[in-house]
Amino acid sequence: QVQLVESGGGLVQAGGSLRLSCAASGRFFSINAMGWYRQAPGKQRELVATITNGGSTNYGDSVKGRFAISRDNAKNTVYLQLDSLKPVDTAVYYCNAQARIGLYSGIYDYWGQGTQVTVSS
Repeated sequence: QVQLVESGGGLVQAGGSLRLSCAASGRFFSINAMGWYRQAPGKQRELVATITNGGSTNYGDSVKGRFAISRDNAKNTVYLQLDSLKPVDTAVYYCNAQARIGLYSGIYDYWGQGTQVTVSS
C-alpha cells in the first residue's frame, strides 16, 4: 500500500554533490520514520541517515558532516543532500519508510527500488 520512488542518482566526480529524493505514494494511514540506506558491490547494506516525522536525525559514521537528510511531511518526501562525495560513496541508495496502512494495522518497513550513485575519481 506504500510505494517509494527514488530519484536524483547519477554519475558525479569526486568532490561533487547530488541531491536524492524519495516520494511516498499510495494508500496509508501514516508514515513515521524515513531514511536512506546504501549497498555497495560486495558489501552489506548500511545505514546512511534516518529522520523521524518530528525532524530528529541520525547518521552513519561514514557520512557525518558530508550528507544531510531532510523531509517534507506535506509531500511525504524525504531528501538526501550528498556533498564532498568520494568514490567509496558509490552504491545503490535505497529509500526506507516505516508506515501504517490503516488505523488498526501494524507498522511495517517499505523500501524503494533504489537509485544508483556513482562517484568517479
